[in-house]
Amino acid sequence: MNQTELVGMGGEDAVVASERPWIFGLLVAPSAVVANGIIQGGVLSFLLSQHGVGSGRQSELITVLALPTMLYFLWSPITDFLVKRRTWLLIGGVSAGLLMYLAFARGDLTSTSTLVMMFAGACCSQLVISSCGGMMGALRSEKSKRIAGSFYQGGSLGFGAAAVSVLVGLSSRTGQRMLGLVAAVLIALPALFALFAPEQEEMLGAAFGETMREIWVEFKATFFRWEALPYTLCMLFPMASGGAVGLLTGVAQKYGVNGDHVAWINGLGGALMMMAGSLAGAKIPARLSAPVVYLSLGVVNAATLGILWLGPLLPGTYYLGVLSYLFTVGTCYAFFTAVVLEFMGDSGKSGSGRYSIINSLGNVPVLYMIRLDGWGADKWGARGLSGTECVVGGLGGALLLGYFLMRKQKPQRSISAGAS
Repeated sequence: MNQTELVGMGGEDAVVASERPWIFGLLVAPSAVVANGIIQGGVLSFLLSQHGVGSGRQSELITVLALPTMLYFLWSPITDFLVKRRTWLLIGGVSAGLLMYLAFARGDLTSTSTLVMMFAGACCSQLVISSCGGMMGALRSEKSKRIAGSFYQGGSLGFGAAAVSVLVGLSSRTGQRMLGLVAAVLIALPALFALFAPEQEEMLGAAFGETMREIWVEFKATFFRWEALPYTLCMLFPMASGGAVGLLTGVAQKYGVNGDHVAWINGLGGALMMMAGSLAGAKIPARLSAPVVYLSLGVVNAATLGILWLGPLLPGTYYLGVLSYLFTVGTCYAFFTAVVLEFMGDSGKSGSGRYSIINSLGNVPVLYMIRLDGWGADKWGARGLSGTECVVGGLGGALLLGYFLMRKQKPQRSISAGAS
């Protein structure tokens, strides 16, 4: 059997050996370091606090720098054109690393020029996400896509956590310019894994008008159909959002948990739990419907918060509830990617653009659930935080799960036979 043949049982449970779906856990690293490490993972917040910047100003700066994760669908379609998607991944990762180094080297992290370079670096890093999305959509078996999604989410969480540990740990031992160099290496070096990504064809050869017509056909096949509505609701409904992840530290003291334990459970230890949950998703058989598995996991994820909501205010309750919640968040994230890929269909000529649009929708419930969970905590205390997401997320997941269980399963669509 040569490397391009299917391995495994065949059909949807088979894997194309040459596609190496596990490599997406490495390909996502440049974006993971920027978004989940430096900007939203705590590195920037820590450094700003060292420079005397208050929490209010920190939140303003981080919110602005996080905007590319919501808006990248505006420029991500470029990764469908001109050169191979893996080349765009390399360009995005190396450019993000260079811009982040230049930002750190300026010294003042609150200056306009520094923030502009960081923002530009964050925009470049999102080319990694859109490139990965387009390449995952081009994988030839459902099993390969499921494995790719699991490793993709696991790598995103793992590299983000590693970046926080390395950069925060070095911050007191080296100058900011050297810290910027280390950050640049952590971002740019993993981009070289793009050289080992599954082979992709460049989007050249066809006339412009013909290419635009093919792209329009692909967009219609993805978005302009009745079946798109429940998939869109999967992106926008409140289940499996992980909205409580960043808020649980604020109620830990109510359960008698001290700061050192919070730092571990909600820091590196929690990131490892989410990473483990993501990788566990690869073990779920590909023959099972992605939306059904995702929504079932979303209900389970909401139920884990019932431990914190209804359990006694003791450290053991916190440990069990938080670790269960984080593990299932990771598994949900892996299957969220599987649902996105199923919604998108084949990559065709516009896979990166369509993936970016769908994936951006998935960030909407994260933001509104953070606000809703915070409101619940303000109104009903520590139990209100977990209780709000438990009820809202559980109901949202159960409603959509009922629909997907009752609908007639349709065969996978092939929207394009063209280059991927």
